[in-house]
Amino acid sequence: MIVEVGMRDGGRQGLSLGPRAIAPTPDRKGSQARDLHAAVAGLRGEVRCNASLRDLTSFRIGGPADVLCFPADVEDLGRLVGQAKAAKVPIFVLGGTNLLVRDRGIRGLVVSLTKLTAIRDEPDSVIYAEGGVGMPTLMKHAITRSLTGLEWAAGIPGTLGGSVVMNAGTRLGEMRQVLKAVRLVDLKGKVRDVPTSAIRFSYRRAKLPRGIVAGAWLQLRPGNREQIETVVKDYLHHRRDTQPLAQPSAGCVFKNPPNDAAGRVIEAAGMKGARVGDAQVSEKHANFVVNLGQAKAADVITLIKQVGRAVHEQTGITLELELKIVGQP
Repeated sequence: MIVEVGMRDGGRQGLSLGPRAIAPTPDRKGSQARDLHAAVAGLRGEVRCNASLRDLTSFRIGGPADVLCFPADVEDLGRLVGQAKAAKVPIFVLGGTNLLVRDRGIRGLVVSLTKLTAIRDEPDSVIYAEGGVGMPTLMKHAITRSLTGLEWAAGIPGTLGGSVVMNAGTRLGEMRQVLKAVRLVDLKGKVRDVPTSAIRFSYRRAKLPRGIVAGAWLQLRPGNREQIETVVKDYLHHRRDTQPLAQPSAGCVFKNPPNDAAGRVIEAAGMKGARVGDAQVSEKHANFVVNLGQAKAADVITLIKQVGRAVHEQTGITLELELKIVGQP
């Protein structure tokens, strides 16, 4: 038994979609094509139609997006959100690594913030970074400035925006410990800054006002660069020894049950190494599902249901998903 949480439904720079840029399909005809065109009109960033999402996820799994957008900057993102709202076109934002995109893909607009990569230093050991900055890049930036506080993020491959939304963390710490404020693009396309006092945090979740995380301010502390590098290096070695970091995955599949570890109970239920198609419960860490090459989202979903059922039958524990499953069933 599983409690499912978060279940939801190549272009050119400066491309402006013309009348035939979005080809009619059973899922996207007539007025839907016009709405999509209106939503992305004038976008300065990159736009791709019927674009595979497979290579944009850490799982290397996922069907197509009707339209995939890469806004050029925060202003471009605001314009896109405002136009999408006016056209009543749904938006989904990529960012976290704890994501499984279903095989039929995502309808409407999918937004990638990979062009929002600015980082700047501010007084009192504060760093501001845009939502598309990768956590490894951000951590390296902090290390070069001898700033401590991000060591817990060693080995986390996602973006800052995704890490804020999921309150990413490890046994060394989590995002809420360093987050000072968040820059959001709200549902009207307006930019607003939200202090952490207005955000409610829980295990692997930050309850934010509705919108897209375009950036964040992190409050770090002066430290000794050599000591910081030693902590990061040691923790990276630990993670490589205990987690399947060399294989495509979405990180931990389940939240840890109270006073226990999901990996331990999955292994105790005999599910370590279990496989459906090319989806396999990792033989290195049982709370990871890895893609052995050609896994489908349907394979992963079937496998995690089998894991949850086995754990519940043998232990009475109901596992809750940390993995977010999105897209068209």
